[in-house]
Amino acid sequence: MIAESDTIAAISTPPGEGGIAVIRISGPEAVQAADRVFRGRRPLAEVPSHTVHYGFVRDPETGETADEVLATVMRAPRSFTREDVVEISCHGGIIAVRKVLELLLSAGGVRLAEPGEFTKRAFLNGRIDLSQAEAVIDLIRAKSDQAHELAMRQASGALSGKIRELRGRLVELMAHIEVNIDYPEHDVEEMTNRFIREKCAEAMAEIDRLLNTASQGKILREGITTAIVGRPNVGKSSLLNALAQENKAIVTDIPGTTRDVIEEYVNVGGIPLRLLDTAGIRETADLVEKIGVERSLAALENADLLLLVINGNEPLDGAERELMARLAGRQTIVIVNKTDLPVRVELEEIRTMFPAQRIVKMAAARHEGLDALERAIRELFFSGEIASRDLTYVSNVRHIHLLKESRKALGDALAAAEEGMPIDLIQIDLQRSWEALGEIIGEAVSESLIDQIFSQFCLGK
Repeated sequence: MIAESDTIAAISTPPGEGGIAVIRISGPEAVQAADRVFRGRRPLAEVPSHTVHYGFVRDPETGETADEVLATVMRAPRSFTREDVVEISCHGGIIAVRKVLELLLSAGGVRLAEPGEFTKRAFLNGRIDLSQAEAVIDLIRAKSDQAHELAMRQASGALSGKIRELRGRLVELMAHIEVNIDYPEHDVEEMTNRFIREKCAEAMAEIDRLLNTASQGKILREGITTAIVGRPNVGKSSLLNALAQENKAIVTDIPGTTRDVIEEYVNVGGIPLRLLDTAGIRETADLVEKIGVERSLAALENADLLLLVINGNEPLDGAERELMARLAGRQTIVIVNKTDLPVRVELEEIRTMFPAQRIVKMAAARHEGLDALERAIRELFFSGEIASRDLTYVSNVRHIHLLKESRKALGDALAAAEEGMPIDLIQIDLQRSWEALGEIIGEAVSESLIDQIFSQFCLGK
């Protein structure tokens, strides 16, 4: 069984070659553990907090030097985990950092940290709440400026503040009810059903404001799964290369060049897209290409956004008309490509199936029309503009579920009040709503859920 009071250590920087690598040690014995292998002008146990010290990491038994390092000492509670923390900055590279970590662990008193255990300790020690802890992993995984900004706002407590404010309102309402139940003889404000209805409606409206940001927040956090589809040789791979701003896919004049689904993350105007460049959809006797077409159709079904690429230099064929009809009810943007050549495609026929704002003219090989595509995506998912940076987005699936659960409980309380139910029964629904909100920030949450959340973190964070 893992004890939360153990002293732990792990590499906090990504593996591979680099200028430096950082090994983090946290716990009651962090300074003493570092002193077992660190040799500087003074032992770290004697230095002030939040100071950096030059020295060497040496094997305490043989005296052999493992690396030249800088050791940073941060004493509790002024550290990320609110425990004593030592960070050893050594040379980047697989061998040097591994030797330093092995010496720390073999010297005794330290164990290897579990994934996410440093952040978990920050949560358990009250430095951050659970929603802020979850934002840390979003910061690490952010793939756009907006996703980074969203994670930073959550990590700094923007959502937590809203949740605590909502819970405060519910506590105040429940306290009024409790007074009316327990002390009816006292001269207090009468808790009428009208007052309960007003307060429930206010809280529900605030939750609705948060939930209205959920779809956009989830997009900024996770990206839009986007499939590039169309028949062979219409410019799908050229579009992928233009969006990625590098040659990720092979482009030739030979139809059927792309045989499998190529995946790439790109940032289009601050919106992260998980791009899937698919094999051209057509009837084929080639076994390998046939498998590619089947995978393309599967990607098409699972995508949030479809970019249907059509060769503007050729008339529509039967397969394209069938594909257009299939995608007409989906989130689709039609890209009329190769507009640098004479336009021979029937634009009016396309306009009868798709709104004008979802038809974009491009010359993908020349990177022309990317701005128009960006505008079309913004219009489709963000009504033209990503909302103000002052807005508190909800992006985490767990948070969304709990907000919906809280709102449902408030709805039940409101319905009970409208039916004239006794106020002590209404209080049960209010309590359920209050508890659901508390789970978002980590109050009254199960240990197994905490373990599950932090297991998603990388080692050393």
